Amino acid sequence: MSANLLAIFYLISGILFILALRGLSSPETSRQGNLFGIIGMVIAIGVTILSIGNFSTGFLYLLIFLLIGGSLGAFIAFKIPMTAMPELVAGFHSLVGLAAVLVAISAFLNPEVFNLGVLGNIKIASLIEMSLGASIGAITFTGSIIAFLKLRGIMSGNPITFIAQHYVNLFLGLSVAALIFYLCKTQSDSFFWLIIALSFLLGILLIIPIGGADMPVVISMLNSYSGWAAAGIGFTLENTALIITGALVGSSGAILSYIMCKGMNRSFFSVILGGFGGTDQTSSVKSKEQKPVKSGNADDAAFLMKNASSVIIVPGYGMAVAQAQHALKEMVDTLKKNDIKVSYAIHPVAGRMPGHMNVLLAEANVPYDEVFELEEINNDFAKADVAFVIGANDVTNPVAKTDPQSPIYGMPILDVEKCKSVLFVKRSLSPGYAGIDNDLFYKENTLMLFSDAKKMTEDISKALN
Repeated sequence: MSANLLAIFYLISGILFILALRGLSSPETSRQGNLFGIIGMVIAIGVTILSIGNFSTGFLYLLIFLLIGGSLGAFIAFKIPMTAMPELVAGFHSLVGLAAVLVAISAFLNPEVFNLGVLGNIKIASLIEMSLGASIGAITFTGSIIAFLKLRGIMSGNPITFIAQHYVNLFLGLSVAALIFYLCKTQSDSFFWLIIALSFLLGILLIIPIGGADMPVVISMLNSYSGWAAAGIGFTLENTALIITGALVGSSGAILSYIMCKGMNRSFFSVILGGFGGTDQTSSVKSKEQKPVKSGNADDAAFLMKNASSVIIVPGYGMAVAQAQHALKEMVDTLKKNDIKVSYAIHPVAGRMPGHMNVLLAEANVPYDEVFELEEINNDFAKADVAFVIGANDVTNPVAKTDPQSPIYGMPILDVEKCKSVLFVKRSLSPGYAGIDNDLFYKENTLMLFSDAKKMTEDISKALN
């Protein structure tokens, strides 16, 4: 395949990737966006394979590995529940990072194959590119593994801190930069392996001090890292499609992380640098389980809703766990038949990854014009009759506005407590992912509905009919 034709196809795939990102910016166009992304990736992979030109035994192995990887990806996509999507994304990010490291190692050990020179005399620019790609990839790999373990519950979601951790991270970062310099100067393989080893360690140390409340930001941040790692390796391989794709993923992930940090009142740099300046989470983890709460049942909830003129639904991770979105849609349809205004309030970090709740509601065919982000609907809580909180916890916690020692202090929350009546569906009074008690449980206008989210919603629907 000629270089000009190759460039044209890569350009087409790049345009499709841009259109994919544009489509994914809205739930209404997300399916179309996914389709553009799939077509763009098929073109990029197909053209790259055809550009090799050498259909040897190695090429056959390549096709076999592509088939195995594609089959595994399709199987996981079909089988994975939406509740496990955050950790799946973190796991996939780790694979992207590891792939970048392995390609960099291959390019360093066999530079002639990649037209980078010879071992011991590699182009300086190529050394910088592969070093940065390997370093960012290694950070992405171990950081994503830690995020996966925290999201899966294998590792505690609480921040893990130690004395002078930020200075240690700074030292490691500067050490990696110094090693890249000396690698370019001496081309010693010892420096290359040290870069990778220190980067693996840095990835762990950057993520362990970040608490569960900030984990959605971590996911989008690691997504950005994986993109930059791919872009760096793209320069090494002189692959335009990989450069374009990596840059798009890296920049869009960074923008999303910034938007989420702004929505949570978090410092963007504090998160990407490993929670620098974060609060001590242990200071505010005090159990209030002994305080009295008002609890009710489905009939009580149905009575309040029947006599309401407006109801705001606040979905959270508990709804995802119970797979209650379809039951919720049926309940809402019943309320609408009784001329009750219903809307949905979505917090930017509801669930454990960006857009988690939006996807679940779209799955249940909830109209897009009924779903509102925090900034759009927060003022409406004071005018609403009933707020129905189904599994959301940290994003409704008033302590974010009252307790400076809280790990979520300063994070904008949904002003659910301002509603006339609050129906809170939860299995127990256990704390949310941030590990802190929710003051909303104990408010005078709150009625706790202790049950599985799906069962309680179904029971309320029956009581409404």
